[in-house]
Amino acid sequence: MKKIILVTISAFLIMSCGTTTSLYYWGGNKKGTTAYENSAYKNYDKQTPESLCQLICIYEDMVKNPGGTRKMPPPGICAEYGYILLIPETAHIFSEYATSAQKKMLEGTDFTQKGKELLEMEIRLYPESIKFVKPLMEKLCDR
Repeated sequence: MKKIILVTISAFLIMSCGTTTSLYYWGGNKKGTTAYENSAYKNYDKQTPESLCQLICIYEDMVKNPGGTRKMPPPGICAEYGYILLIPETAHIFSEYATSAQKKMLEGTDFTQKGKELLEMEIRLYPESIKFVKPLMEKLCDR
């Protein structure tokens, strides 16, 4: 009996020592934080056109290349990204300040249309978000 308990406990401990897998991809890790955390903080702390361009590209990567075990963008990311794209100045700022690599990433993108699609995607992926996203859509999309 003691051997069975010892083997069971040992097996459990060995299985629990595997690599940690995240439910969602937050844009690569760098020194303990994700690219999303770094870019979002930089953009909201000291907002510059360059930080906005970088954040847009992080969002694009997270939406186009969802990782983690769920293989879908994290909750709120599509809504945040869509909101930023629907701000009238965003398209101008991006076209003016984005690097050539950043511009290539979003080449031919209609920011208004993509913003609407992202808000709809947020509702489709996370139906509970409708209470927050629907009023936002009504306000931003009726301009």
